[in-house]
Amino acid sequence: MCGIAGIFHTQGMKPVDPERLRAMGDVIAHRGPDGHGVWTAPGVGLGHRRLSIIDLAGSPQPMASADGAAVLVFNGEIYNYQELRRELASLGAQFRTDGDSEVILAAWQQWGVDCLARFNGMFAFALYDQRARTLFLARDRLGVKPLHMATLADGSVIFGSELKQLLAHPMLRRTIDPLAVEDYLAWGFVPDGRAILAGVEKLPAGHYRLLRHDAPPPSSVRWWDVSFAERDKASQKDLEAHLLHRLRKAVTSRMAADVPLGAFLSGGVDSSTVVALMAEASRDPVKTCAIGFDVAALDETSWAGAVAQRFATQHHARTVSSDDFELVDRLVAMFDEPFADASALPTFRVCELARQHVTVALSGDGADEAFAGYRRQVFHHREEQARALVPAGLRRPVFGALGRLYPKADWAPRPLRAKATFQSLAEDGETGYARALAVTAPEARAALFSPEFLRLRGDYRAETPLIDLMRQAPARSGLDRAQYADLKFMLPGDILTKVDRTSMAVSLEAREPLLDHRLIEFAAGLPEAMRVHGATGKWLMKQTMRRYLPDDVLFRPKMGFVTPIAAWLRGPLAGAARAIATGGALTRTGWFDATRIATLAESHIAGRADNSRVLWQLLMLDRSLARLDTALSS
Repeated sequence: MCGIAGIFHTQGMKPVDPERLRAMGDVIAHRGPDGHGVWTAPGVGLGHRRLSIIDLAGSPQPMASADGAAVLVFNGEIYNYQELRRELASLGAQFRTDGDSEVILAAWQQWGVDCLARFNGMFAFALYDQRARTLFLARDRLGVKPLHMATLADGSVIFGSELKQLLAHPMLRRTIDPLAVEDYLAWGFVPDGRAILAGVEKLPAGHYRLLRHDAPPPSSVRWWDVSFAERDKASQKDLEAHLLHRLRKAVTSRMAADVPLGAFLSGGVDSSTVVALMAEASRDPVKTCAIGFDVAALDETSWAGAVAQRFATQHHARTVSSDDFELVDRLVAMFDEPFADASALPTFRVCELARQHVTVALSGDGADEAFAGYRRQVFHHREEQARALVPAGLRRPVFGALGRLYPKADWAPRPLRAKATFQSLAEDGETGYARALAVTAPEARAALFSPEFLRLRGDYRAETPLIDLMRQAPARSGLDRAQYADLKFMLPGDILTKVDRTSMAVSLEAREPLLDHRLIEFAAGLPEAMRVHGATGKWLMKQTMRRYLPDDVLFRPKMGFVTPIAAWLRGPLAGAARAIATGGALTRTGWFDATRIATLAESHIAGRADNSRVLWQLLMLDRSLARLDTALSS
């Protein structure tokens, strides 16, 4: 696992300063503490930081092809590189190293952009072809590895694994994008295609871009998509056999490493599945790591311990104090732009623990998106069934009125919190699901923003791109479209961003076997009844894993990786919650209604309402803007 950087001139062939590339690399030394390198040629420069995982001494980067015509910087792993290496050798390719980087170079020279479809892996890379005078930027199918880029005033394109690398370039335009603030308040993160700074973007997952000298930067090209348009007609028994085969291949392919390897273990279905299959494939005990809280309602370490005992792993567990909010400013530094998924705190702690024992850790991320394991997907499936029974002309007035009249009952048991359900049923399926995903609903955002910000935002709404994505999805049902949105929008923007930044902050490589694209494509073809069965999501996966895991692991209520932020904001962070409205970077923008924020803070602190999610969002935005203010003024 590594970090990459680069500068490419689209207007002329100006020289690139190697020291500038080194500066862009130095700020991400945590991503690659084992080596660094810079390569320049007229009009282009590439930089690299290396965390050695495979071919520890033999694959330094930037790496040139055997004939010297192409140069690569690469972040990630190609899991089928040995198979590709044999095929390319049979076609005449020559190799000098034993790693996967040289395989990418040979694959480009053999197949051009079509090489991407042959890679099974996680990656973001930049490859410069000196003969074609072309820079090839590409990102893996699901967005496991990041790639940020910006076009500067002189026409040059700069790129890097993290936003802080672009900030290291003095010519970067440094203006906050108000549309990114709208996105962030809706989702808790800034999605692919945009960044908190105007003019900066993230190359979307499953896309590439070809840049040429003396040509304007082109649009990104999508090279992979997942289709829910077909249904597998096999029996449940056959589907279970097919799924188990794919799960085994996905896990074993990600166990190759020349450094110590282990797994995250929460005791839930997904991480337990990965550990079970690792234990089956390994001659040595699997190393596992778990994090718990000193709040019983949030602690899953007993479940993780039971699974570890079942598979005789070398298990390491740590309890994190419920006042672990000291990490807030460290998280802000990791993510560069505002990021409000509070599970980033325990994720960082488990990465920190894992790095004490291993260099590579397998995670269970991806199964909820692929197999419909989220409660919101199950609820949406039921809502879609209800929408089919009630004509659209009747739904809006009836359910809309109920949604307006029903009280907001954060304190009530979940089945009694019907306000959001009524509001959703009044809309079409796509709009309803966007409402379910949003951290802050459109009307709540409008109440937070000042008239000045509303003018800057104009007609743009954060939900529109997601709704359009769902409506254009290759899908047959509302459940299909919900899962498509989770895979294409939420997964790269939230889950994978969280894991990448927190793992790389401690120089740990995280691998996601349940995001093997062959597994994802198989899951997308499952009948709905094999995904959602009654009130149970991930049905086929749970049935398949009954041969390995007990029912109390497979069918216990999902907890998620949560933190006690509601309590923090009523206790040790109460002062920080109040301060959001009275001073600091967020207030200085003039984009927010300070009176409204103060009301939300006091209502939460007094226990009259649970406003913890929006207050956490605003707190993280305030801290992120303060850090950016420092970077922008330097």
